Amino acid sequence: MYQYNQDDQTLINERVAQFRSQTERFLKGELDADQFRALRLMNGLYIQIHAPMLRVAIPYGLLSSTQLRKLAHIARKYDKGYCHFTTRQNVQYNWPKLEEVPDILAELAEVQMHAIQTSGNCMRNTTSDHLAGICKDEIEDPRPYCEIIRQWTTLHPEFAYLPRKFKIAVSGALHDRAATQFHDIGLHLVKNEQGETGFKVFVGGGLGRTPVIGQVIRPYLEKRHLLSYLEAILRIYNLFGRRDNKYKARIKILVKEEGLEKFKSLVDEEWHHIKDGMELSDERIHEMQAHFVLPHYDNSASIDSTFPNHLESDNAFATWVKHNTVEHKVPGYRAAFVSLKAPDEPPGDITDSQLEVVADLADRFSFGEVRSTHRQNLVFADVKQADLFDLWQQLNKTKMATPNIGTATDIICCPGLDFCSLANAGSIGITREINETLDNLDYLHDLGDIKINISGCMNGCAHQSVGHIGILGVDKKGEEWYQITLGGSSENEAAIGERLGPSVPKDQIAQAVAAILDVYVKNRIEDESFLDMVKRAGLTPFKKQVYANH
Repeated sequence: MYQYNQDDQTLINERVAQFRSQTERFLKGELDADQFRALRLMNGLYIQIHAPMLRVAIPYGLLSSTQLRKLAHIARKYDKGYCHFTTRQNVQYNWPKLEEVPDILAELAEVQMHAIQTSGNCMRNTTSDHLAGICKDEIEDPRPYCEIIRQWTTLHPEFAYLPRKFKIAVSGALHDRAATQFHDIGLHLVKNEQGETGFKVFVGGGLGRTPVIGQVIRPYLEKRHLLSYLEAILRIYNLFGRRDNKYKARIKILVKEEGLEKFKSLVDEEWHHIKDGMELSDERIHEMQAHFVLPHYDNSASIDSTFPNHLESDNAFATWVKHNTVEHKVPGYRAAFVSLKAPDEPPGDITDSQLEVVADLADRFSFGEVRSTHRQNLVFADVKQADLFDLWQQLNKTKMATPNIGTATDIICCPGLDFCSLANAGSIGITREINETLDNLDYLHDLGDIKINISGCMNGCAHQSVGHIGILGVDKKGEEWYQITLGGSSENEAAIGERLGPSVPKDQIAQAVAAILDVYVKNRIEDESFLDMVKRAGLTPFKKQVYANH
């Protein structure tokens, strides 16, 4: 993984000192709340219902065991013994004291971490595929380009106060696991007709109140022009994006209102003026790629015989392997997921002791690294098949081996009313009720890939618009109700879910989800997936079942 140089370390150290001074001035009354708001947001600090919330950047989801132990220490010392992994691969603390936040940032800086630009109207943390570098369908490892983008975006002087927040995602594989088409800019590494690798560029995607699928603004962009083309897009957005209405300030609205062709012509005109002065050299790319060399794999890993023996003799282990591990491009290795979706725990939450267990297991089994995923889980990318049984046993002891990755109980959930000041309805409690209902279904593991996403408000932090089953909390005269959408997807065939019908009261939502799954089981054709069945049959059979008694 990328290691800071002296300039990187100096920058975040100075940023900590700067924010410490700003916080002290605010606490002394020398800065008012509005003045401090912009400063704290640029350092990842929100004010929630109960306490401040601090969001820490995890660039493209990559963490070392040293960083994991620091996150555990911070959770124990400054929070309530846990933290929360988000859908954008970051981590959040929900209970820090304002006066202690500079101390937290100072401790993070000790392990090359920070909270810079994790909130506010700026360029946010660049995200990527959690299987980058090891997946069999990869064209090229996207992480070096993510790091180049991270360095370009950090404290960019021209884009510190954009019309609205701005998010970039990069994928290097044939299968999009980074939701790139729902970002302000999405980048796919692709090959042209000459076999050269470059980028397909999407623009204007986003979720929230107005979900929009990004459009291809450039089918092929040479690598050397990566930063200049991104800069041109940002300049046009910064010039013409609306600042009078935050609900219409995202680039997706600008692209939609101007039309892709006009927006592209504005970008191309700007790009023409700057592209020759901002070229990305081969030397720079190679220098960054050197930070992401593959570890020293064991060439004899594929001849191990213990793995198939364990699969045959232990059904629980075999179930975990089926759902929580995936193929690796190196024979004898697999990627293993750490499920943060135990049925009785809030999705994405992890305790200080669990973090330390993950750190120890990363050192023991996966070259000291772990990745965070878009579905609020973790993954060890490089585990020998011979080690999987031991790894599973250790995870099982600490409630991190629930065999539900990609199943209906692998639910994405926002904090909802439990923490968020913007929420209209609860999410965590609803998730627990759905889990309890689904755990009673004998066919849960036979349902295949089903993604359920639950958000407590229209901001859609849990990406309910692209859930196979999306659930959105709404307020009806002080009562919590939930709208249901079906058929969404953030993968290659991106789709926005269609609303099923009227919202459902809180005490009926879990049974409504069970009814939807029951309709799928009774109407699917052979191995037909949930999404394919929705596309084929439409919403009618689901409506009939969900609203049968209305």
